[in-house]
Amino acid sequence: MTKLSLSRRAFLGGAAASPFVLSGLSGPARAADITVGIIYVGSRQDYGWNQAHAVGAQALKEIPGVKVVEEENVPETVAVAKTMESMINIDGATLLFPTSFGYFNPFVIDAAKKYPKIEFRHPTSLWQADKHPANAGGYFCYLDQGHYVNGIAAGLSTKSNKIGYIAAKPIPLVLRNVNSFTLGARKVNPNVTVQLIVTGDWALPVREAEAANALVDAGCDIIACHIDSPKVVIETAEKRGVKSCGHNANQADLAPKGFITGAELKWGTIYKSFAGMIAKGEKLPNMVIGGYDKEMVASSPFGAGCSDAGKNAAMAAIADLKAGKPIFTGTVKSNAGKVITSKDTPLYDPSLEATDYLVEGIVGTV
Repeated sequence: MTKLSLSRRAFLGGAAASPFVLSGLSGPARAADITVGIIYVGSRQDYGWNQAHAVGAQALKEIPGVKVVEEENVPETVAVAKTMESMINIDGATLLFPTSFGYFNPFVIDAAKKYPKIEFRHPTSLWQADKHPANAGGYFCYLDQGHYVNGIAAGLSTKSNKIGYIAAKPIPLVLRNVNSFTLGARKVNPNVTVQLIVTGDWALPVREAEAANALVDAGCDIIACHIDSPKVVIETAEKRGVKSCGHNANQADLAPKGFITGAELKWGTIYKSFAGMIAKGEKLPNMVIGGYDKEMVASSPFGAGCSDAGKNAAMAAIADLKAGKPIFTGTVKSNAGKVITSKDTPLYDPSLEATDYLVEGIVGTV
């Protein structure tokens, strides 16, 4: 925690008993046309979720008239409520992006109720019009598209036909990405199996390293993942001499020999759009979703671990996704043999938000 964040929280702790001090500091900042606050649960240099948001913040900083205030390593506790208070009352922020899953309920909801003139946007699809304040909302980059592309590149770059996948939690969002990766890999290589290990939380570096080693020991020659920071997984795979696929941000420099490609979040696209709308006095949408089609998802540069065939097929898949071609096509079965669907499922179909199964080809359970 920085000295700045300590002074902010200490100030608010004392000001709680003195409404006069707070009211004197309220209102928009004078030094910029708009002040945007961005809050991170971890380090901005984590090679993952937080770094992806930090890259988006950097894009905002390049816009004239936009001031960005940031705070990192803010836990999913009352600490985030204090940080939001300080950004509003001290920095004059009128648009806040609290970027961790656990910030939303109750902290973002409560803050939005308390400050109806401030806009809050959270990077999930949790916001609901009939339940939550109108000045709150969500935005999300559908990274299942990037994982589908990862899978296609990996399916044509494996020699053992055994791919390992390390996931944080068996929730719909994560399962959707695992499934999309597997569908991509098996589309180009039906002999591929994906062995899944669930660690149990978003950031467990020791457990992640153990999982990566276990998968390599089991014969997997490619490791993919959905965790907050893939740094340990990518580095472990590289040390073990196997290939890897990235997640959230660009991890190519961590694996110069084995990196294939990665699924990257492009939050800057949304941040710049929202800031521009506020500067023009336009109403922000409560929900924005997208993928390659809206430049909200991108693939990392193809690395030395990717075959030429994998690169070509992946680039073709990106073009298909931009054109709206679905990932779930035809009959899709679970790895327990149950028919999930017998027809094409549109990219943003709401049914995918409730994913509670693993598709055929995945070795594992939920």
